[in-house]
Amino acid sequence: MKYFLILVCLLSTCCWLQAHEPEGEGPTEKVDVLRALVFSDTADYRHPEIPAINRWLVLQGDKHAIQVDVTEHWKDLQPESLNKYEVLILNNSNALHEVIPEKQRQAVEAWFQQGGGIVALHAALVRQQEWKWLSELAGCDFDSDSEFMKAKVLVDPAAKDHPAVKGQPDEFWYESDWTNHTQSVTGQPGIQVLLRVDESTYEPVRDFFKELGGKPMGEDHPIAWINTSGSGRFFYTQLGHDVRSLDTEFGTRHVMQAIRWAAESEPDSSETSE
Repeated sequence: MKYFLILVCLLSTCCWLQAHEPEGEGPTEKVDVLRALVFSDTADYRHPEIPAINRWLVLQGDKHAIQVDVTEHWKDLQPESLNKYEVLILNNSNALHEVIPEKQRQAVEAWFQQGGGIVALHAALVRQQEWKWLSELAGCDFDSDSEFMKAKVLVDPAAKDHPAVKGQPDEFWYESDWTNHTQSVTGQPGIQVLLRVDESTYEPVRDFFKELGGKPMGEDHPIAWINTSGSGRFFYTQLGHDVRSLDTEFGTRHVMQAIRWAAESEPDSSETSE
């Protein structure tokens, strides 16, 4: 009788647990997590908000199934380290030939040619001419910039379905620090422009750079583009001077989808819906 009562109690407990399972919760589904490595060392001007942007990338990555690690040491660009990641994010990391030894730069090139992806933010295209491979991949370098201000941004009609801009109107206003480059990347082999800024809607060269001979770019002023001419994927955006230009609905979607695109991963549908 005693064993019978124990059995009845066990059966009752099992039934109670099944009846009180939280609704809508089944077996935990495995979520594929992308791995991205942020490199943010600099040899030229160091943007004060680099640490804050690193933190923002880590926190947003966690929300979007992207594991983001951060380094400022070239030893983390060894082949055995790079092979753990799908994407390398260059957070305002300029003049890289001065902070990354040639052997490690070659490791990055080889990793990219094997299918790695690079996402470059804002000042990642400052003084990169000495790293010829990266300079040619990006298509230009830095000339000057504006103050942080609102300007009209234009989506290239041929790029409106790219996940990093999908859902945006053809024209919209946005606040950022707008960079003038040494040349336009429009029409360069393998490059597709995603966004341009309308220079007639803001002052494109701030006073500091006017005194140094800085020049605006004119009617064709790309601010975000991709290069798919190699085996890997390259993405550049002018956003990222500071957290203000990133921590918006568009800025977050723009960068998170750029990382997924660079990794050749499916876009996050919740981030591309209109």
